[in-house]
Amino acid sequence: MRFSFRSGMARLALSLVLPACVLAAAQFVPGAALAQSLPTGAKPPEAFPHVKLTAGMFVIDAAVAANDPDREQGLMYRTQLAPNEGMLFVFGENAVHCFWMKNTLIPLSIAFMRADGTITDIDEMQAETTNNHCPRNNGVYALEMSKGWFSAKGIKPGMKIDGLPRPQ
Repeated sequence: MRFSFRSGMARLALSLVLPACVLAAAQFVPGAALAQSLPTGAKPPEAFPHVKLTAGMFVIDAAVAANDPDREQGLMYRTQLAPNEGMLFVFGENAVHCFWMKNTLIPLSIAFMRADGTITDIDEMQAETTNNHCPRNNGVYALEMSKGWFSAKGIKPGMKIDGLPRPQ
């Protein structure tokens, strides 16, 4: 059997380059790495319903957590958020709703709101902590965004968030 140096080099190159290309391409598949890191039973980010909210001139893409399992998971296990992406928590009762950051891998800011969308309180939350973050006022909504988002956009208590779904 005849073996050509040129064809042998081509086969060697393909055997080295092809697996590297497949691995590199897998990094660009949305949710591939995230789906592997989610614990059994956790809801992937794309499975949450979404709503478009506005805060002044800013449009927010918010995942909606309106039931107990979704509120309990929240943004746990996420490793990043897009620049104007967040999570809206919707509650059925007007009360003080406290939050913590257990299993939440990224630092967040949270705005607590009344039923009319008026922000009552904003708090900064560190990743992977169990400190309670409670508003001083009753409300039916909370909006989590990347840490510092509200202050960077000039959003303060007394301002309104529009486009909120009705509380259940």
